[in-house]
Amino acid sequence: MHIPYGLEILCGVLFFICLLLLWKIYLLHRAAEEIHREFEQKLSQDTNTLIAISSRDPSMRRLAAGINRQLCLLNRERHQYQQGDRELKEAVTNISHDLRTPLTAISGYLDLLEQEVPAEKAAQYLKMVRNRTNALGELTEELFHYSVITSVEESEKEWLVLNSVLEESLAAYYGAFLQQGITPDISIPEEKAERYLNRSALMRILGNLISNGLKYSDGDLSVVMQTDGTLIFSNQARTLSPVQAGRLFDRFYTVEMGRPSTGLGLAIAKQLCERMGGQIRADYRDGRLSVTLFFPPSPQDTA
Repeated sequence: MHIPYGLEILCGVLFFICLLLLWKIYLLHRAAEEIHREFEQKLSQDTNTLIAISSRDPSMRRLAAGINRQLCLLNRERHQYQQGDRELKEAVTNISHDLRTPLTAISGYLDLLEQEVPAEKAAQYLKMVRNRTNALGELTEELFHYSVITSVEESEKEWLVLNSVLEESLAAYYGAFLQQGITPDISIPEEKAERYLNRSALMRILGNLISNGLKYSDGDLSVVMQTDGTLIFSNQARTLSPVQAGRLFDRFYTVEMGRPSTGLGLAIAKQLCERMGGQIRADYRDGRLSVTLFFPPSPQDTA
């Protein structure tokens, strides 16, 4: 039986197309295997290298590129988790030490109190117990606030006049200034600086900065507000060093100066500040510590 010439050509073309399709399927299968093998390897190793495939197929290369983007995000989160895990272990060690010291003192004074009969001695020991208990309360309160701040977004904002909020914050520390014999040098311009911020967060930031100034001051405190809204808190702190000043914003970092501290005050201030789009930094020069706080005008401010 004679097969028409045209049909032979058609069969040849179909056969060639089938071969091309089979070759294409083979290449796609090989590219998928490469992606699978490379993906498992990247997941099992702590590496920044990305998936590389030999296929030139656009779809498979787009798939590899998409997986590579997710791998980059995964590696970044893995490193953040590892860093956070190390910080958590250090924090637990520091907190355990901070809690153990006052608790040991409390137990010792209670033992002495049980053995003492004179009322004046009992009152003295009770005062010491009260001081140590207050120190524990401050520590646990700071830890509580830090855990809340790091897990809850500050979303409720309103129009605030920085001048007024700063004056209110300074007035709240009037008693602390008197107790430490510090007369703060305050400079607040008459020109109002308005910002769209969360009030409680801003009050917390200013309170922590003032408290930090009192903690490390050698007897003075300067609070200057510039016309653009920049706030500068500075004081003499000759016992600090530039390295220590650079670490003041680190979580749980404390300067061993015989002063009670949780190492969370400025870390909280920094986190709240950055969450609201602000900038904060510490500078140490010629024995003077300066902390600068600035909230740039947002679109709501300029509207």
